[in-house]
Amino acid sequence: MTRMLPALLAIAVLMPAPLAAQAVDVAKLDRRVDTLESEMRAVQRKVFPGGNTRFFEPEIPAQVAAPDASAPAADALPASTPIADLTARVDAVEGQLKTMTGQIEAMEYKLRQLEDGQRRLKGDVEFRLTALEAPSGVTPPAAAVLDLPAASSRPAAVAAPKPAAQTAAAAPTVKPATEAAAWTAAYPKVSARDWPGVGGAMSQFIVDWPRSTRVPQAKYWLGRSFAARNQYPQAAKAFLDVYQSAPRSTPAPDALIALAGALNAMTKPKDACQVLAELEAVYGAKLTETQRTDAGRQRTKAKCTA
Repeated sequence: MTRMLPALLAIAVLMPAPLAAQAVDVAKLDRRVDTLESEMRAVQRKVFPGGNTRFFEPEIPAQVAAPDASAPAADALPASTPIADLTARVDAVEGQLKTMTGQIEAMEYKLRQLEDGQRRLKGDVEFRLTALEAPSGVTPPAAAVLDLPAASSRPAAVAAPKPAAQTAAAAPTVKPATEAAAWTAAYPKVSARDWPGVGGAMSQFIVDWPRSTRVPQAKYWLGRSFAARNQYPQAAKAFLDVYQSAPRSTPAPDALIALAGALNAMTKPKDACQVLAELEAVYGAKLTETQRTDAGRQRTKAKCTA
């Protein structure tokens, strides 16, 4: 009996070692899963700012069972092992990753559709406006399909010859020294609604100061001057130029609304509806109440279905 005692003591000492090693491994695995969950939540916040519960659950639910009143004494075996809990948590993380991946792919597909639609609309509107400016002797395919009159087919006004004394007395136009001075000289014609004068002043400003940040405004008012004189093809071209050359400028939304108005005046409601759809897709959240009212008025005139 005395000889067996040391052996039994050695067995008693060695038996807890595997259990301790397992506990260490489980603790390390638990920390790794906690890190994975933290990174997963960071990805969720990055991909879906605001934490909208329509897209994902903001936190990974903890797999902790509620205490059972009828649970056995402390000596009884636990309902689940740490490995089982960790496996369930990893499965939850993988499930959310799959869900987020699917949602991201769906959003990318919708974004591609919007970009394709925007490119088609720009190309279509530009193609149709090009048809308006075709020479009177040539009928482009777009004009034949859309039944649009060529811009140059309108009869040109014949200017009466000026007397020689008046021509000699006309003073040459002097370019202002600065861009600000040129704009200060041109804009009062807008305030006075002198539309012929606006057309000349804004055209000259664009020629004299082509790199000015006020060029989009000058093009917009040039289009307004054409529209006020019922020169709708030229107005439509000026408004489209504002949107295409400076889509982020202040007058760009107003230019699209005015473009829809010019197209309505040319009895092209379908084109006007396409322009208004582009307006809503690009500037919808940034439109002012006045812009929304003006766009709604043009939408009513065109009888847009959407």
